[in-house]
Amino acid sequence: MPIALIRHGQTDWNLALRIQGSTDVPLNDTGREQARGIVGRLDASRWDVVVSSPLSRARETAQILADGLGIELGPAIPDLRERGYGQAEGATAEDVRANWPDRQYPGMEPEREVEARGAAALAAIVEQFPGRNVLAVSHGTLIRLTVGAVTGNPITPIPNTAIVELDREGDEWVLVHAELSVEGVEAATRIGHTTAH
Repeated sequence: MPIALIRHGQTDWNLALRIQGSTDVPLNDTGREQARGIVGRLDASRWDVVVSSPLSRARETAQILADGLGIELGPAIPDLRERGYGQAEGATAEDVRANWPDRQYPGMEPEREVEARGAAALAAIVEQFPGRNVLAVSHGTLIRLTVGAVTGNPITPIPNTAIVELDREGDEWVLVHAELSVEGVEAATRIGHTTAH
């Protein structure tokens, strides 16, 4: 059962290199255009349904994909939301250097909890959509940590609209393909050891 994890399109906070985390920042016009661009990179006949994080930037990206591919828009799955960065949400790279040079943000969700939540989201998708090929729109850190945890193959930060495909083989998840760059989309910009998501 293939699941393609897709990072949402650009937001104004991505553009300003602000840490978004679980803050609900909508897509900007560039992000909407990027989301429409994903449609041309996917084979519509291969996918059955698109689900997403409940955050509006992911939900709107999913709606654009469903409309463009002519497939079902499934539910928002809470466990697909981005990692919470606590007090660092909204912070710029300068803010991080000044206030948290060790990158230990007060109230930040621990990596292991994000990994467990991502794995739970995959399990929920398998249970809810047995035998169907699913697109799941989510967020950079959630995708990166989940893929590393469930496949044992860590990936680098990914740009907006990158597609990371997993497949289920028995009880194991296998990394099939990971876009680490997307033509016309700037690479994920690092802020210390995290990316602006």
